[in-house]
Amino acid sequence: MFAMTEMFAMNEKNLLLDTTPSQTLPVSGSTSGFLSFEEYRLPNGLHVVLHEDHATPVVCLNIAYHVGSKNEEVRRRGFAHLFEHLLFDGSKNVPRGAFDIFITQAGGHDNAYTTEDKTNYYEVLPSHQLELGLWLESDRMLEFGVSELSLETQKQVVKEEKRERYDNTPYGSLSIRMSRLAYRTYPYWWAVIGDMETIDAATLLDVRNFFEQFYVPSNAVLVLTGDFEPAVAKERIEYYFGSIPNAVTPEGPPAFNDPEITEERREIIRDEAVPLPAVFYAWRIPPEGDRDCIALDLLTDILSSGESSRLYRTLVYDKQIASEVAAYVDAREMPGLLYLYAIHHSPEGQTDELERVIEALLEEIGRTGVSEMELQKAKNKIEAQTVAARVTMHGRADQLAHAALMFRDTGRVNRILDEYLSITCEEIREAARRYLRPSSRCSIIYHVPEEPAVTTNV
Repeated sequence: MFAMTEMFAMNEKNLLLDTTPSQTLPVSGSTSGFLSFEEYRLPNGLHVVLHEDHATPVVCLNIAYHVGSKNEEVRRRGFAHLFEHLLFDGSKNVPRGAFDIFITQAGGHDNAYTTEDKTNYYEVLPSHQLELGLWLESDRMLEFGVSELSLETQKQVVKEEKRERYDNTPYGSLSIRMSRLAYRTYPYWWAVIGDMETIDAATLLDVRNFFEQFYVPSNAVLVLTGDFEPAVAKERIEYYFGSIPNAVTPEGPPAFNDPEITEERREIIRDEAVPLPAVFYAWRIPPEGDRDCIALDLLTDILSSGESSRLYRTLVYDKQIASEVAAYVDAREMPGLLYLYAIHHSPEGQTDELERVIEALLEEIGRTGVSEMELQKAKNKIEAQTVAARVTMHGRADQLAHAALMFRDTGRVNRILDEYLSITCEEIREAARRYLRPSSRCSIIYHVPEEPAVTTNV
């Protein structure tokens, strides 16, 4: 599949808002792959989630900050992602370049990622090296420690990443272009990676201000999964993180104020770097966790997962006019996007035939819905993916952190699969009719430029 990704109880929620130290909260819900956990808050506001499992002598320490590209100023686009890079390049007591060395020499590995809504850091270590991970992560949170040299170095790294992933890849600019079509005012309109000029313009003072505004205990969730003794882990977490001051309380995410899309927004692109004509559609959909968002996520599997899916069967197998098709949901804290695309099989192919078939297919789903067999297949895939993601300590930590940070409801990690499995065919039909309309669509159509005629002097 063509990679288009740019990288998931009322009583419990109310309890979480209480900052009473060392408060243990109940866990509810049941599905296959159930994750038991304990959670509490430190006095400085840091939300801690513990999932104990002694099956293997490994721990994962995951810290997620509720800050992504939507929290940036427009003149500092790409700042959250740049900052993620900077935090691997030195902190108050960790020399520049030493973070990864400490982790790898201890037999572990680490990484991080940034989205529109959050920034996530993690380390997977042998269980006896837990204290190393706690020290390293607490040092990053404790005090600003970025140098001018690190800033200039990481600017170049991020710019090279942008050139490689977006600027010099066929269809690479698609997500950037589509975001600018789909959002006019909300800060989802710019890419997580930012722009060359805004990356270049970042100053050390900007970086410090960003750190002091968002990298505070009350804006973070610390998740520890794996082979540890809870009493020891709690004492060590308190030791390393408990004294970090919570200087400010960040504001919540900006309110979504983008106008509704009532007329198709369309862009035609002729690009010599594009090998085949292609049609890319996107529709704004409800936020992650909304029942319609879940229904539409299942619909994208029905549309494009496997050779029996509707898009593949129609465009690739029956009509043989597409070489590649896909549909997927880019779910976000605020209204996200549902993408659907088809790439023609021939450089001389016509995109209008792709569009006609796609529109007819979506119209049919809105009229007659999907079959129980199609829906069950999609549910089976979601169930398999959800359980498979919980095999590793990192996968469990990531899911727990996401539920705690994005929903303020860690227990939702054990209910999300039940929500998917309860979706009906009628809910999918209604969601398709409500959201996948031509009038609310953003369309980017790629054409292969015609080669100029060759003249021969006789």
